[in-house]
Parts: sequence; C-alpha cells; structure tokens
Amino acid sequence: MKAIEVKGLKKKYRKTEAIKGVSFEVDKGELFGIIGPDGAGKTTLFRILTTLIYPDEGEARVEGLDTIKDYKEIRHIVGYMPGRFSLYQDLSVEENLTFFATVFNTTIKENYHLIEDIYKQIEPFKRRKAGKLSGGMKQKLALSCALIHKPKVLFLDEPTTGVDPVSRKEFWGMLKKLKKEGITIIVSTPYMDEAMLCDRIALISEGEIMKINSPEGIIDEYDSRLWKIRGEDMHRLLKDVREYEGTESCYAFGDSLHITLKGGEESIGGLEKFAEEKGHGKIRGEEIRANIEDCFMKLMKK
Repeated sequence: MKAIEVKGLKKKYRKTEAIKGVSFEVDKGELFGIIGPDGAGKTTLFRILTTLIYPDEGEARVEGLDTIKDYKEIRHIVGYMPGRFSLYQDLSVEENLTFFATVFNTTIKENYHLIEDIYKQIEPFKRRKAGKLSGGMKQKLALSCALIHKPKVLFLDEPTTGVDPVSRKEFWGMLKKLKKEGITIIVSTPYMDEAMLCDRIALISEGEIMKINSPEGIIDEYDSRLWKIRGEDMHRLLKDVREYEGTESCYAFGDSLHITLKGGEESIGGLEKFAEEKGHGKIRGEEIRANIEDCFMKLMKK
C-alpha cells in the first residue's frame, strides 16, 4: 500500500481549472516534493489530500483511506502546515502547542521527542504570543503543532516562503530527521533549489504534472546542450540574444544567461560573434549541466 495514491484528480473554481487530471503516488517514508510556481495548483491539491475540499473528479487515498468516504480517519493520521500562518495569534507558543495536542487526545510530553530539535529553538519564547514571532519562529511553531500527534503523513504547503535563507536550511535539516522517524512527507515549494533535497519530485504547472522522477533523474533526461554567457549589460544582452536567429531558448539565471541553440549547434561561436557585433564586446560562453529550473523551463515550452 502506498502512502498517497492520486488518480485523475480535477478541481475547478468557476471557470478556472486549478487541477487538471493529476495522478501520482508517494511511497511510505518518502520525502516527496510538489515543485511549481504560484498558481500551479499546489495548494488545491493539498487541500484535497487533507480532506478540506472535495475534488470534482478522480479519487485520492491517504494511507489507503479515501479522502471523501474516510475523511474523519484521515484527519487523525495527517499533519498539515498550510502556506499561510494559521495558528492562534493571540495564544502563546506553549498554549498553541498544548491546544493542538489536546485536540488529538495526546500531550506534549508523549511526542516531545518528535519536535524536540524544533521546539527547543522556540522554547525560550514559549510565553510570547504567536502573532509576535518572527517568520522563522512562526514556521517552527507551525511545524511543531503539525507534528505533535505523530502523524503518518505530513503535508507542508510552501513552508519556507518568506523565510530567511538560514531558517530555510535549518528547516530542511529538520525534515531529513523527521524522515528517519518513518513519517511520509509531502512538501510543496516554488523554490527550484529545494527540489534537490527531495527523494522524488513532481513538476507542476497550470494544474498539470509535467514530470515525476528523482531530481537527478529529471536532470539526466535534459537532452539539449546548455550554454551560459555573461556580459556587462545583461538586460540588453538578454534582449539581443533572444533576437539571434540560432537561439532556441534564453533565460536569465542570476548573473548569467542560460541558452539553448537550434539544431543542437556544436559551438556558441556564432552567438558570441553576433553579440560582439551588437556592441557587447567580447563575451565568453561555456557549456554547463542543466539544473531543475532549466528542466522546468524546457518542459513549460512543450
């Protein structure tokens, strides 16, 4: 039995199709990522899997339980951390955690080992109201509350959005430890670099899953030669490179441009000459290995 089984899920809000026939499976104990930009359908998918809304078509099972028929049972075995901070802002850190433990008929003491590494970082502020916490502290409290009843499956909807880089790194370190406890974790994120931290990922756009594989597996399937170039006026360089007749795709990545050429050209010399003629001076291109974002952009064009 899989931890999560999804078959042909569809969900529409008036005229907007949020989910378009999504199907995938997640193994028990897996750290599975749903990777895509805002508006891709990630939150709608999570709300269906956590029994908060019904799909229009298709079916979904969590630990073998149907999300419609068995919604009460599912709510006892999952933890859910929504994208927007949704704890009681007027309650203290400790009061929030105690409340959620009580709802699930357990105590903080009983499952403290699960949240110890997380909670000890905010325990010095346990009497502070949740609404007064920093973004990173709110994130740790929300995760503690989602874990306090020892769920079998943990759903984290964009947990690191708006959080500083240090807290993001700490958070993923926590997830790796939780995975060792045998908890299945399904996490959504718009950050492509976080995809590399998952066992497997699903790349989603406009309600459709484009590809499912391990991060390395998806990168290995990238079958175009990819080049990186830099110049002094990157904005003008981007515009000019896109006008070059041999350019297949060109996107800005940090301080450089990632480029594929039509017909799998063996050399970027023609583009370098074109850029020089456009007044960019001598630029140098180098062939590079694709990353997850390169793969996502290529799949988007199909």
